[in-house]
Amino acid sequence: MHPDLTSYIQSLQNEASDITRERKSKLTKLADYIRTKKDSGQPARLTFICTHNSRRSHLCQIWSAVTADYLGLDQIETFSGGTEATAFNPRAVAAVERAGFNVENPGGKNPRYKVFFDEDKEPLICFSKTYDDSYNPRKNFAAVMTCTDADENCPVVPGAEIRFSIPYVDPKESDGTSREKQTYDQRCRQIAAEMYYLMSQV
Repeated sequence: MHPDLTSYIQSLQNEASDITRERKSKLTKLADYIRTKKDSGQPARLTFICTHNSRRSHLCQIWSAVTADYLGLDQIETFSGGTEATAFNPRAVAAVERAGFNVENPGGKNPRYKVFFDEDKEPLICFSKTYDDSYNPRKNFAAVMTCTDADENCPVVPGAEIRFSIPYVDPKESDGTSREKQTYDQRCRQIAAEMYYLMSQV
């Protein structure tokens, strides 16, 4: 794993105390689902869903995959989607790069970013899509709602065998302000810390 990214993840280990009891309870229930799937010899597929699949859902997809890898957990597959497709927001991409990932941007209206975290492993592929896109699993997966709008507008996620609501405040609120970089870095770190906690409970 990239050294800067390793250092970033190691620094998350002391931040469990910053996670509220309510959020820990939600994350633990998701960890129980992952453990049950693994114990039965099945892959645990997690599809993180927000409205535009541009910020929070991608950050969750990335950090859940990488913290699982860091902790030596296998059979965990992570995906993301939205109620509509836009693009992986460049501000969120920049926050990921500042955390220690190497990101390759092929260009285009909705780039299929390659997010590298380890020289010896395949990159994560991140691009905006609807949650029911053919790139994502169609059945036997957990739908993890990362924003309240998507949670309210998707009362049913076809194919999902279970559903969890773990919403985050949209960093979009700071776009174009002097707080932009700080807000994106804070949301990136919050999600990283919670995904680390999640995987540490499996």
